[in-house]
Amino acid sequence: MLLSVMMATGLVAIDSTILATAVPSVVADLGGFAQFPWLFSIYLLAQSVSVPLYGKFADIVGRKPMMLLGVGIFLASSVLCGAAWSMTSLIVFRAVQGLGAGAVLPIGQTIVADIYSLSERAKVIGYFASVWAISSVVGPSLGGVFSDYVSWRWIFFINVPIAVLAMTMLQRGFTERVANRTSYTIDYAGAALLAAGGSLLILGLLAGGVSWAWGSPTSITVMTAAGLLLILFGLVERRAAEPILPLWVFRRRVLVGSNAATLCVGVLLIGLTSYVPLYAQNVLGARALVAGFAVAALTLGWPVAATLSGRLYLRFGFRTTALLGAAFAIAGAVVLITVSPTSSVFQLALGCWVIGVGLGFISAPALVAAQASADWRTRGVVTGANLFARSVGSAIGIAVFGAIVNASVAVHTTDPKHLPTDVLAPAIHSVYLGTGAVALVVIVAIALMPGGVPSTDTQSSSDGTEDTSQVRPAAT
Repeated sequence: MLLSVMMATGLVAIDSTILATAVPSVVADLGGFAQFPWLFSIYLLAQSVSVPLYGKFADIVGRKPMMLLGVGIFLASSVLCGAAWSMTSLIVFRAVQGLGAGAVLPIGQTIVADIYSLSERAKVIGYFASVWAISSVVGPSLGGVFSDYVSWRWIFFINVPIAVLAMTMLQRGFTERVANRTSYTIDYAGAALLAAGGSLLILGLLAGGVSWAWGSPTSITVMTAAGLLLILFGLVERRAAEPILPLWVFRRRVLVGSNAATLCVGVLLIGLTSYVPLYAQNVLGARALVAGFAVAALTLGWPVAATLSGRLYLRFGFRTTALLGAAFAIAGAVVLITVSPTSSVFQLALGCWVIGVGLGFISAPALVAAQASADWRTRGVVTGANLFARSVGSAIGIAVFGAIVNASVAVHTTDPKHLPTDVLAPAIHSVYLGTGAVALVVIVAIALMPGGVPSTDTQSSSDGTEDTSQVRPAAT
């Protein structure tokens, strides 16, 4: 069971880094430099919208069928992405791929929380960290190799054998018992409002300052409509029999703090993985393969810290461990801010590695703290909400950083297809400044998390009281 979940996680982990190093090749083949941020934002938007749905259904029908559905969608969409004939078609297929990825990470983490106790999870985190460590090297390396020597299309076709193996292992290795429910209500209205409001929000952030001025009627209309739809979503959730995203998730201190910190992690992660390879290749003059290793430094630092975080939060508490991560993130941002066109790729990679260590110390305690506050009946929703926050943060990050970079480029040149170093370098440098600002915000979010050392002897129910009726699904 654990191997099957790790394999499915590896599928998404590799995909999170393999595309970034191939962006120049994709743009050279399909065109559309100004559109390439949508390859990330549309994927993350689809992922973030679907995460709460998968989390809710996992609490109703079980984890296994939702995981198989997600991996199956990811498999089919990967084939379509590899066959894309234009930037527009690739963006559409990436949206479908995001719908599949929306199931894998939250349900995989929910399965782990179901099977293992809090103290056991401290060890299992190390296993999953190894998946990200391997993927952080394999992903950028494959992206660089395919981009330089074969074709960027293979960064999607490589998902096929991994997905097939993951589904086979999951089908054979995981068995669960789910209590039969005679009736339940699906919150279609809430899901639709969340999708529409979130989509308009990201559109406004991405196009503002580029396609239209921030204060233009178009920008005001889009952002106002997004705000109204999200407010209406909140009102609908208050009355829904079984809300997709229950409002108590936003009222409990441990969840508010952990979700806010996770959202900031998403902003930092996507901003760096999107623009570090571009800086390494187009400013520092490195090949795609070398640029891939710069990104690998970020995702190598993360699992190393996540592995150690289990021991630290059991001894010092969730909040203290996460604050240590914030300190590393700030230090790494300082290193990146000092990078210039005359710097080496090693300096760029060093900054990424230090930030990655910080993200590992933040993300793991935040997720486990949220899961520890729920029982089996609500753990899917809680886990989905936490990873939903990270997905939203990533979507906001690529939208905001993309808008900043595109706006900076538009001021200095009218030919976005041929960007000189003196134009691209300051544009991407603004992303590094943004990472420093977000790292400071993380400290405020972590302060909301409760202090103290967690107990490893009991699980908590959804209302914060001790859960004595938890049912752990059978797994073989």
